[in-house]
Amino acid sequence: MEEDYALTQTQTASQVQRNLERFSGAQVDQKVSELVQFLLIKDQKKIPIRRADILKNVIKDYKEVYCEIINRASRTLQQVFGLQLVEIDTKHHIYILVSNLPRLDGENLKQDDRTAKLGLLTVILSFIYMKGNAAKESDVWEMLKKLQVEPGKRHKVFGNVRELVTVEFVQQKYLEYSRMPNTDLAEFQFQWGLRATKETSKMQILHFVAKIQSKDPTAWTSQYNEAAAAEALSHHTSAPGDAGGASRGARRRKQSAWSTSPTGATPRRLVNQQPLGAGASAHAEPSIQGSSGTLPLPS
Repeated sequence: MEEDYALTQTQTASQVQRNLERFSGAQVDQKVSELVQFLLIKDQKKIPIRRADILKNVIKDYKEVYCEIINRASRTLQQVFGLQLVEIDTKHHIYILVSNLPRLDGENLKQDDRTAKLGLLTVILSFIYMKGNAAKESDVWEMLKKLQVEPGKRHKVFGNVRELVTVEFVQQKYLEYSRMPNTDLAEFQFQWGLRATKETSKMQILHFVAKIQSKDPTAWTSQYNEAAAAEALSHHTSAPGDAGGASRGARRRKQSAWSTSPTGATPRRLVNQQPLGAGASAHAEPSIQGSSGTLPLPS
């Protein structure tokens, strides 16, 4: 029975540390990766996820560090895929994944991996915007490595990450991949593609970053001013009844639909409730947090 695992949510920091010392860092990281993949597969079928199934199929002999594994997996799901792990039934411990992604239709992506790829794409678009609308290729790869997505290794969810980013996303016009001007060495950079500018906005992306950091979007002054100016221009150039305005309205309605629970139940509790940016100063250097550290971005 599930209760036989005698799990506790009230372990002290020292107890957690002692339990973690029984396993290597690589072993725990592997379990976190396995849990993320398990949850994503379940989410593709929109099946509510039972804690008993997580323990039986993934955690197994690691039950003493269950809370640490599920909290790390929850952070990865939020930071890489734009998904919140929500416990909708606290008595029977049943979870669902709820999308926090900003508006992005993703109609070019296959339905079976749409959510996962949109999450990765959103993180890259956020990184590019917060870097000043262009990001060096090497910086993007370094950022992904900090999120445990290695461009040189085959990922169990994304496959060939380098090909996904430099070929698939580029062909779909979500990203532009070009040689940087005025450089002696052949350095390349990423910028937003035409499809990205049509399917989302700088303000939507900034709100996504702010939500991850648990900050107000105005904490990033230059990015906020730029996004607000772009919003004002968009509203000015689109009459209330024109096709562009109708299209944007449809996309906003789709976003609202994404934000609801897949099961129709009211979410009760977010796993890992502590804000990711808790304790950070509103005037600190802008960043997107990764599971292995903080990714610094320019003001």
